[in-house]
Amino acid sequence: MTDEKIARINELAHKSKETTLTDEEKAEQASLRKEYIDGVRANLRSQLDNARVLDDDGKEQPLKRKD
Repeated sequence: MTDEKIARINELAHKSKETTLTDEEKAEQASLRKEYIDGVRANLRSQLDNARVLDDDGKEQPLKRKD
């Protein structure tokens, strides 16, 4: 997610507080928010996939998914 897209998300959020957004702006806002959330989730998933914990024997084990 680029800084320009984040700025646009903020711009649309401020505008929605002052006036109503057009249907096109609402769709753009929803699309940008989804892209932002997907990026945050992917980043978190990557961090968790690379995280390791120590078991009782001192060996590193990867985290297990609970799904």
